[in-house]
Amino acid sequence: MSSDFPAAYQDRAATDPLDLFQAQVIKTEANPKAHVQRHLSQEARGCAHLVLWLDCDREGENICFEVIECTGFNIDMERRRRIHRARFSSVTEKDILKAMDNLVGPNRNEALAVDARQEIDLKVGVAFTRFQTNYFQGKYGNLDARVISYGPCQTPTLGFCVQRYLQITTFKPEKFWTLHPYLYLNGHEVKLEWERQKLFDPDVAVMFQNLVIDDGILEVTDISEKQETKGRPLGLNTVNLLKVASSALGLGPQLAMQLAERLYTQGFISYPRTESTAYPSSFDFRGTLAALVNNPTSGNYVEKLLAEGFHKPRGGVDVGDHPPVTPINSATEDMLGNDAWRLYQYVCQHFLGSVSPDCKYVRTKVEFTIGGESFHCVGLRVTAKGFTSIMPWLAVSEKTLPQFTKGEKLEVSKVELYEGCTSAPDYLSESELISLMEKNGIGTDASISVHINNICERNYVQVQPGRKLVPTALGISLIRGYQCIDPDLCLPDIRSFIEQQITLVAKGQVEHSQVVRHVLQQFKQKFIYFVKQIGSMDTLFEAQFSSLADSGRPLSKCGKCLRYMKYISTKPPRLYCNTCEEVYDLPQKGAIKLYKELPCPLDNFELLLLSMPGPEGKSFPLCPYCYNSPPFEGVDRLFGSTKAHSNPQKGSGMPCFLCPHPTCRHSLISQGVCACPECSGTLVLDPVSAPNWKLFCNMCNCLVFLPQGAHRISTTHERCPDCDSTIMEVDFNKKTTPLADGATLHVGCILCDELLHSLVMVKHGRMFSRRGRGRGSGRGRGARKMVDPKMSFRDF
Repeated sequence: MSSDFPAAYQDRAATDPLDLFQAQVIKTEANPKAHVQRHLSQEARGCAHLVLWLDCDREGENICFEVIECTGFNIDMERRRRIHRARFSSVTEKDILKAMDNLVGPNRNEALAVDARQEIDLKVGVAFTRFQTNYFQGKYGNLDARVISYGPCQTPTLGFCVQRYLQITTFKPEKFWTLHPYLYLNGHEVKLEWERQKLFDPDVAVMFQNLVIDDGILEVTDISEKQETKGRPLGLNTVNLLKVASSALGLGPQLAMQLAERLYTQGFISYPRTESTAYPSSFDFRGTLAALVNNPTSGNYVEKLLAEGFHKPRGGVDVGDHPPVTPINSATEDMLGNDAWRLYQYVCQHFLGSVSPDCKYVRTKVEFTIGGESFHCVGLRVTAKGFTSIMPWLAVSEKTLPQFTKGEKLEVSKVELYEGCTSAPDYLSESELISLMEKNGIGTDASISVHINNICERNYVQVQPGRKLVPTALGISLIRGYQCIDPDLCLPDIRSFIEQQITLVAKGQVEHSQVVRHVLQQFKQKFIYFVKQIGSMDTLFEAQFSSLADSGRPLSKCGKCLRYMKYISTKPPRLYCNTCEEVYDLPQKGAIKLYKELPCPLDNFELLLLSMPGPEGKSFPLCPYCYNSPPFEGVDRLFGSTKAHSNPQKGSGMPCFLCPHPTCRHSLISQGVCACPECSGTLVLDPVSAPNWKLFCNMCNCLVFLPQGAHRISTTHERCPDCDSTIMEVDFNKKTTPLADGATLHVGCILCDELLHSLVMVKHGRMFSRRGRGRGSGRGRGARKMVDPKMSFRDF
């Protein structure tokens, strides 16, 4: 299920964002076409017990209660006693049987904690987002963003990136100098490090250089050797998995999480969402190692561990959710694919490293004096590779020193005065950002990847080589605007406080409604102040972006003033009338151009032609005014404008293929042909698809290919007497006409006319399966003839 506002609050143009703080929140089926709710209800009929096997985290607990409601087990007390919760962290036989033997009840408090977070994020995010989007998209043309969003987690995440950007831009480099004497001994050149490290005064640095050169003799004052240990890694939790995936494997957090979830559901790794780095005392290390004996890259290492004995992992942190991420079955690259295999291999290597010996090495430090200054050199010698045998990127780099004796005096071969310059920090990497989010309590192990992905998709930051996050002008302007008006809106402190309160709800220490009411009241006051002070942010936008009047190019005439409107192609695409000062949203995808300078009969706006990308893309006319303000009640549909709904990327729009105007030759009445074989929509003629003529469904992705190569195909005003479909007129090519005696003109119904019917092919969109419905067998992948003559035209 997903949280949303009732229909009364969906039209952002008619709803004051401030009202959203008191609005009711409803839960709707996230994917209605999947009919999961109906399926669960049907499966539960006649069942005496309900066992819930959802993921064992707060989100999973929340879904448990959604399932309980769908199945009807919450209706009477008797059935409530038969609701059980399975606790597990992997889908191995052992874990499943153990969970079934130790069933518990679902945790209502953890589910309410998720409800609290969802309601707070929805109301706060949508209120600020709607206001910002309406305000700035109505003034500036080159924002290059469909929506100017705000989020209690998303915005502080962006704030970290902008803060680093500001550190870089305000950084002032400074020169420094450091001394490096060199020794040449037994064929080894040894570079010595200065105890003073660096100086920022060149004259003083030259003075020390002269002192060293004048002396010329180094004396060994001390030699120390120390056995040091590099500890094996702790258990792998989600945050560290995402950090390594980004920094070492080049996988973004969102992709890494998707791959990890797929590996989990396929039974190759344990549950990937965990904050724990400590293994439980009951963890079966030997059994897990035995499952990896056949691993093609680390099987030999596993056998060695089993033979020589593995080590108990270091103690980490157990937060009580799930064990660390571990492999549970062996796999090969052919089974998983390249990216999933690399992630799986790392999980295996990390687990094996955690049960391997520590890496041990000897650190030798030799200290020298010359000219009254102290210098040193350090050597490293590995005595036991330990876990670095399976994790070689963490190996200690050996450095061999020649043999020195305390009190020995040696001649300097040269003295280098190195001149360097302090450098600005680099842009934040995804790995560094994840660390900052974890440290400051921004997001959870389940949502960190989502927040990073959001600021990328919103065009607030761009991912550069090395997975560096570089903020855009839009992202910088937003954060600087929040800092001017109310820094709390982009600082992590307030989100950390919210997460603390939500944790109290999960523990049953605070009422869910009390936390929601308190947090929303705080944000409501902040929102009121933000609206009053929006001019401070607008000043920053004004300096960075172009006004609508200065953006875009003239394209089509406005039906009100008959002046040309400008087409702004940057996201979100729209038309702007400088005379009327009106903005008209357009579909988010596809190429827009003027359609033959034809006016809409309803409002006199010139029609546009939208061409969707790809060889099978639709092309259709639309009126910009009708698209934004559908003139017929009930004739609208989500089609990618930014007009309404809690998500400002969605909206209601009416292209010509939905318009029921009785006389317009571009409307559904004129261009509609027959019913779609896959849904309740209507197949409409694509007016500019020649020579690859086709019909497309106005509700789904179904395509119907008409006789190819025809000079012209058009609809008529006649209806088929048998099926009520629109009669079509086809003008065939003279060289390829299937008609007798070289005739080219043919009129008929594509369902009932044998000739036309034999030349028609149905192609289904990706989201549709091939279902028979008694219409004949398949003909190639996703294509078949339409053979049911009873399909009727569906008018409004």
